[in-house]
Amino acid sequence: MKQVVGMVVSNKMQKSVVVAVDRLFYHKLYNRYIKRTSKFMAHDEQDQCNIGDRVRLDPSRPISKRKNWIVAEILKKARIYVPPSAADSTKINAQQSPCSSAATSSS
Repeated sequence: MKQVVGMVVSNKMQKSVVVAVDRLFYHKLYNRYIKRTSKFMAHDEQDQCNIGDRVRLDPSRPISKRKNWIVAEILKKARIYVPPSAADSTKINAQQSPCSSAATSSS
């Protein structure tokens, strides 16, 4: 087997991730290239992978019933949206309230 590159679609397990690998093949009847996706379970020793990361997998000995791959390298980290916390939103509301009260008292 050779190395494959794919996208992490699940990291809910301990030290394991599910990686979706896309491949193209030529369909003789339709004369078109068709995209197929395979999902592989891979071992992630440090639990560094997040959903959306682009990773390179290396083949290995069977680690468990479905895990035959190891995450060799994280090629591109996914940008994760972190919503502002509740403490930050109260600060923003406190800063906006004096301005809005001054505007209402002047009119």
